[in-house]
Amino acid sequence: MDLALGMLAFWPALALGSFANVVASRVPLRRSVVRPRSACPSCGAELAWHDNVPVLSYLLLRGRCRSCATRISPLYPAVELATAGLVAGCFVAFGLSGKAFVASFFCAVLVVLSAIDLRHRIVPNRLVLPAFLAVLVAQTALTLSPEWALGALGASGFLFVAALAYPAGMGMGDVKLALLLGAMLGRLVAVGLMLGMVAAMVPGVILLARHGSAARKMGIPFAPFLALGAIVALFAGKPLLHAYLSSF
Repeated sequence: MDLALGMLAFWPALALGSFANVVASRVPLRRSVVRPRSACPSCGAELAWHDNVPVLSYLLLRGRCRSCATRISPLYPAVELATAGLVAGCFVAFGLSGKAFVASFFCAVLVVLSAIDLRHRIVPNRLVLPAFLAVLVAQTALTLSPEWALGALGASGFLFVAALAYPAGMGMGDVKLALLLGAMLGRLVAVGLMLGMVAAMVPGVILLARHGSAARKMGIPFAPFLALGAIVALFAGKPLLHAYLSSF
């Protein structure tokens, strides 16, 4: 039943992924996400409806604008597929429940913030803070507990200390993102932070191997790694935490 529900949720979630692209493209530029219609960022030509179908249009156009033939970033279909896949996964994992809807919103926001951080190296307050408040209220309403608020404050405080200790490697946007992660994950946010930091070490080691000490001045977007860790914790945090604690 839940697998069928996930498959059913996947298709409308592709449209949500298309809107996520609009948000990721326009919010950093402080533009409306409603008007004007979607257009090519290179030539400004408005996109016809048949050139704006999630994923399919990208494939039919072979990744190029119909008007000016400028290459379209593969990040666009990646955002659409990631959003749809994660939303479907939420309904498979949590069924038709309030948690599935909150988790879907959480995952969609993480996809948007990751795309923005990859492009602009920022985590916009106007997205992450309202999302944090919405998730905190929703999680508290679903399960009345201080766990969500404590998770948010604990995760954010931990990264705040890390940002103070090493400001070149951690931005305040990541600290605010941790509020969102903690509000959704509660105690499991520790798993998400640990996994995100371990994942971020991979490109860090590669840069260090290639550029030596100069790599310390080369920043990498941290939000996608925090998002990755949070998503793994969302779906598999409890067994991972149990396996870790049982090893002692």
